[in-house]
Amino acid sequence: MKRVKKAQGREWRGDFLFIGNNLSLDFLNTRPVQNNEPTELLTDFAALLRWFEAAKQVSSSEAARMSQKWGNSPLAQQVVKAMRQLREWLRAAVLVWEGEGKVPSATMRKINRLIAKHPMRLRLKTSGTGYATELWFEALRPDDLYAPLAHSAASLFADVDRQRVRKCGQCILHFHDTSKKGTRRWCSMQLCGNRLKVAAYAARHHRKSRRQR
Repeated sequence: MKRVKKAQGREWRGDFLFIGNNLSLDFLNTRPVQNNEPTELLTDFAALLRWFEAAKQVSSSEAARMSQKWGNSPLAQQVVKAMRQLREWLRAAVLVWEGEGKVPSATMRKINRLIAKHPMRLRLKTSGTGYATELWFEALRPDDLYAPLAHSAASLFADVDRQRVRKCGQCILHFHDTSKKGTRRWCSMQLCGNRLKVAAYAARHHRKSRRQR
């Protein structure tokens, strides 16, 4: 697997970057661009399970069970291919929504079909001295991994202010800006922000040098 060169920071969990503040946006970001070339991070079923574990959607024991049960089976390989297709389809839908504020009807139908076939469930758990509810899903088949992605996509379109969902100004990564001012421009300060600051500094220095000639 070709690995993306990592910047140091809390955005990284293992081999994956989590800067989206939304599961479905982080899913879009599993195909980043490095050195002007797209890099596929979901290379196989093992990588897909690593991403779901890094995204805290499955535990390490659940990932190990799924890997042992399905491994490199034709069904698992089919799910990986379908997941990549879902990612690019969702990317196109998010771009339309960001620009026009509309969710295409075909997008709504597809998400609703996935939710109906792979639902999230609600359960009660203890929380400190009280109780709370949490969403969960049971992976009886590899394609049940669609459950949290479909739920997250539906919540993104329904509950998030689209004015705060953006594609980075310098790369293809998407994020939900949860900052107080809502002025975030870059996917990550370390990945694109610093690069822009260096470029801006060089441009200012160049202009100053020309004026002093």
